[in-house]
Amino acid sequence: MFEAVTGLVAEHAEIEQRLADPGIHADQGLAKRLNQRYAELSAIVRAYDEWLRLGEDIGAAHELAGEDPEGERELALEAEQLQARRTTVEERLRHLLVPRDPTEAKDALLEIKSGEGGEESALFAGDLLRMYTRYAERRGWRTERLDATESDLGGFKSVTVAVKARGTSEPGEAPYALLRFEGGVHRVQRVPVTESQGRVHTSAAGVLVMPEAEPVDVTIEDKDLRVDVFRSSGPGGQSVNTTDSAVRITHLPTGIVVSCQNEKSQLQNREQAMRILRSRLLQAAQDSADAVASDARRSQVRTVDRSERIRTYNFPENRISDHRTGYKAHNLDQVLDGDLGPVIGSCVDADLAARLGALEPQAP
Repeated sequence: MFEAVTGLVAEHAEIEQRLADPGIHADQGLAKRLNQRYAELSAIVRAYDEWLRLGEDIGAAHELAGEDPEGERELALEAEQLQARRTTVEERLRHLLVPRDPTEAKDALLEIKSGEGGEESALFAGDLLRMYTRYAERRGWRTERLDATESDLGGFKSVTVAVKARGTSEPGEAPYALLRFEGGVHRVQRVPVTESQGRVHTSAAGVLVMPEAEPVDVTIEDKDLRVDVFRSSGPGGQSVNTTDSAVRITHLPTGIVVSCQNEKSQLQNREQAMRILRSRLLQAAQDSADAVASDARRSQVRTVDRSERIRTYNFPENRISDHRTGYKAHNLDQVLDGDLGPVIGSCVDADLAARLGALEPQAP
């Protein structure tokens, strides 16, 4: 069992030696990739070492039980307890060995857009932004708003935010690994602030989640870009509506268009727009790879179909429902305050079960 771990232990030792070389850190991109892989392998090595140690302890307990008839019962009980712990560690190790997409170790970009429902939808988009920001705070992540178009009542027609981990994340714990399940249509049922009759309305907002791409992840040629500048619109303020600081970038080969206007300078807006464009191109490549994947892989909890209604937020019943996993809870107020862990956890569990199922040999 776990024969493949031997090679991973050797790789872990090799990377540890490379990271000890000061010259490696001159290339920040390479150092970051090595650190991410080291963290992933460290979790596997720790679990494997514990699994081996518990196996030795179980063997020692059985051996001592044979030598000490008076303490046989007590030692047998100890062996049972050790076996239970080893079974738990074995399951964790099996999960860690499931192949992961390399993008899962990345930070994330979230785009939240209002949809059907007008001003109420824009207000709900603001609620979603607050939910994700609070969730990020709970996990110790940093958030950075890259671009936003506000509505008249203080909501958002569109907002893009970067979510970044502090340091290197454990496998499956990086921002994109968890937030990727949030992509899709989020439906809200509540009495809008503009409703005078107290009737419950249904509206929706869309969420797009992308792994944040670095320049080394995506090659973009200058000849493939059309860059337009224009005057910013919105709430105004010094330098906002008075200069052509807003930037719109069109990627000609794919037709992807990104615009940014939040920053005061044209250069800053261009840099933000390029961050978003790189991530959209990386996501497009990922979606293309998923489209030709096996049936087993496609059966996982996915976020490829952006039109999929994934979740309902019912305010009158204080209920949240995830339509992919069947998760339901009556703590919507807490979820909107950032207690999103159990909801995302249901998606993580369903995804892991699908991956493990895909690894099992199929019956002839």
